[in-house]
Amino acid sequence: MQIELLETFLDLVETRSFNRTAERLNLTQSTVSGRIAALEAALGAKLFTRSRAGTDLTMEGRRFDAHARSLRHEWHEAKRRIQVPDRAAHLIRLGIQNDLAAQHIGDWVADFRRALPDAAFYIEPDYSNQMCADLLTGVQDFAVMFSPKPHPDLHFETVGDVPYHMISSEADRLADVAPDSFIFAHFSPAFEAMHRAVTPDLAASAISVGQSGTVAALLTAMGGAGYVLEKTADSLIGGGRFRRVEDAPVLRQPVYAAMHLRHRIAPIHRRLTRIVQRRLAGRTGTGQA
Repeated sequence: MQIELLETFLDLVETRSFNRTAERLNLTQSTVSGRIAALEAALGAKLFTRSRAGTDLTMEGRRFDAHARSLRHEWHEAKRRIQVPDRAAHLIRLGIQNDLAAQHIGDWVADFRRALPDAAFYIEPDYSNQMCADLLTGVQDFAVMFSPKPHPDLHFETVGDVPYHMISSEADRLADVAPDSFIFAHFSPAFEAMHRAVTPDLAASAISVGQSGTVAALLTAMGGAGYVLEKTADSLIGGGRFRRVEDAPVLRQPVYAAMHLRHRIAPIHRRLTRIVQRRLAGRTGTGQA
């Protein structure tokens, strides 16, 4: 089905006038009539009735209206996602775990652009399940995530890990952390399992969240204790209000590069993977493919 047929249908829904739609779309009235006839033929249903009183939607037309709007939206969304910007050789669509985006995206993308100067990047922070789905459907080309979702068409590689530290506005020792002011973190299923294993007495906290930035915001507003990313912990401790809970174990969240199986040996995907590996290992530089 041509997008022009949907655009003409939806404009006619608004104007209820073939003449007015022809004027608005800079078409002849016969072209508008032809498009509506073609759409009706494709659907096998009459969408409008015409009378001296004007043009009205049929019952089938009213039912089709919402579908037409959804189809038009999906069409424009697809165009937006695949359109390569001017002066770029190709577009790379990246997904990145929300927690990682907050602290790593600047360095990583700077390295990506140095390594691939002719590429444009469309970047979307998200959660692992959605990124796996987007890789399967082709919405994303490459993703960095916490929780791989096994699938025969997806390829995952461990690229490192990120450390989380427990900080507190009240306690220096784990035994002194109060459960009623503790923010329990579930950044991924693996992290939650580690967290429950090492702090079983704190697992029943009244507040449980899935982002380091959210834990930090809650602690800043209310005080208490919780696990946050290492850089966030250093920043909050540097402010003087918080301190590290010295005997609380550092929890290290594994990080994975993910891509469709058909891209596992593609030079661009290999280069992106190595850049993330180097950055998580504390090394800089883009290297060669």
